[in-house]
Amino acid sequence: MIAATERNSYVILLRGVMPTGRNRVPMAQLRTALIEAGLVGVRTYIQSGNVVAAASCDAATLEQLVHDTIREKIGAEIAVIVRTPEEFRRILAYNPFADADNSKLYFTLFQTPPDPARLRELLAIDCGPDAIRVTDYALYTLYATRHSDSRFTNNFFESRLKVKATTRNFNTISKLVDWCD
Repeated sequence: MIAATERNSYVILLRGVMPTGRNRVPMAQLRTALIEAGLVGVRTYIQSGNVVAAASCDAATLEQLVHDTIREKIGAEIAVIVRTPEEFRRILAYNPFADADNSKLYFTLFQTPPDPARLRELLAIDCGPDAIRVTDYALYTLYATRHSDSRFTNNFFESRLKVKATTRNFNTISKLVDWCD
């Protein structure tokens, strides 16, 4: 549990949450567990592990706290990625595909920065007809058709870059940014 002092707002993303099966994390149970762990103003968005909350610790400490809370209270082993509202706003602000069809745009966030050499190797891959760009805040993928039709998935990025990552669509990122305001 965290102490009640000055609190900072955070966006908390859970990697690989499913409505059923091994990585099942019911959002009502998650909200309760996070409140019991000392987070304040806990809000969840849809069933795929998107949380906005305030905590009196830094992002790295919060990642570990949320991970441990989910493991202990819910029984799921889930990677957790935490960002500040400002970092989340920058994800949208630095979107290199700002003029594209938002329904084909996805954002991948890394738990830790990828190795630069691995990132260069990834970016050297011919990803046509899809397009991939990277900023300091996210990996952006613009799909030619549908996300599900491409080999450029979250699992692909994780295996190539050897880091934990989670991917969200434009609507989810936008909603979470709105919640931060």
